[in-house]
Amino acid sequence: MASYKYKTALLIDDNFIDNMINQKILINSDFAETTIVKQSCESAINYLQELVATNQSLPEVIFLDIRMPVKTGFDFLVEFQDIQSPDKEKVKIVMLSSSLDPNDHKKVIEFNNVTDFLGKPLTSELLKDI
Repeated sequence: MASYKYKTALLIDDNFIDNMINQKILINSDFAETTIVKQSCESAINYLQELVATNQSLPEVIFLDIRMPVKTGFDFLVEFQDIQSPDKEKVKIVMLSSSLDPNDHKKVIEFNNVTDFLGKPLTSELLKDI
């Protein structure tokens, strides 16, 4: 039986292939017992609000793409601040990007839950420090 580092991880990325690769890496690394995938910020926020409404725990780790159509990862971070959950402060948010724009690094400082800023794709090695 696998020993998982976390109970639940949430992947938020509009790119199906990136989600597939990152989900496979999370599974093969025994990172989280359950991995949820959402392809937009809207669907991810709705999912989190549903968890709160049904008194369920938020995912312990969220992997968030920065560049997405309609709403960006930064838009998600703003909306995440409005989530009313006692375990919200424990959620680790890892920003993912294929471009490591220094301006993005400066912006994430404003958000307490952001713990890491990583390039895509995830690797087992990168997961060790999360």
